[in-house]
Amino acid sequence: MRIYIADDYEQMSVKAALIVAGQITMKADSILGLCTGSTPIGMYKELVKMHRQQGLDFSQVITFNLDEYWGLSPENDQSYHYFMHENFFNHVNVKPNNIHIPNGLAEDINDECKRYEEAIRQANGLDLQVLGIGRNGHIGFNEPATEFIGETHLVELDTDTINANARFFASRAEVPTQAITMGIKTIMQAKKILLLANGEGKAQAIKEAVTGEVNPSVPASILQLHPDCTFLVDKAAAKYL
Repeated sequence: MRIYIADDYEQMSVKAALIVAGQITMKADSILGLCTGSTPIGMYKELVKMHRQQGLDFSQVITFNLDEYWGLSPENDQSYHYFMHENFFNHVNVKPNNIHIPNGLAEDINDECKRYEEAIRQANGLDLQVLGIGRNGHIGFNEPATEFIGETHLVELDTDTINANARFFASRAEVPTQAITMGIKTIMQAKKILLLANGEGKAQAIKEAVTGEVNPSVPASILQLHPDCTFLVDKAAAKYL
């Protein structure tokens, strides 16, 4: 595990974009695992800037998103499908057929999870998985639990996660309580992992993930066992390291 501490959010975002751009430069048809939330928005803005100003080419890139709310349509402005298009896909030359996001309206959730997992396998796995981290240590929507769950699955969202996500909705009652997420095994099979965190609110989770025991009660702690994992955090998130 490597840990880089940036001065602030902007510096963290630029460094993250450079790492992703470097992956694409080395392998034009890279398979990228992407995340949502407020943390990676700066990274996406920098990647869009690199595409427009430097010609960073996404035409051969294939993407798989970590998760999606269960019960939200792609058109819902709080869905991760909507988020990714608004913040990234609409502004670069990723081919629509190369974009993969779990279907939050799938009629058969088990079939959807199996389909998504098989699509990742057919792509020969993820070259680089970008992660955020929740205040409770979750990665993707893998919440604190008594065991690590391996593959893509439906999860009941933790109260802390629902509360944290409520700021994006008109009311807490509108926040979805379930989501489809890549499992820990799927994430850990990525060749490289980049985890981003900013702000003092993430500092305790970063401390436990980096220095604590590997324990499903802190899902991100499993990343200690990955052979090529980088934590890129700002000074505030590194407060307890």
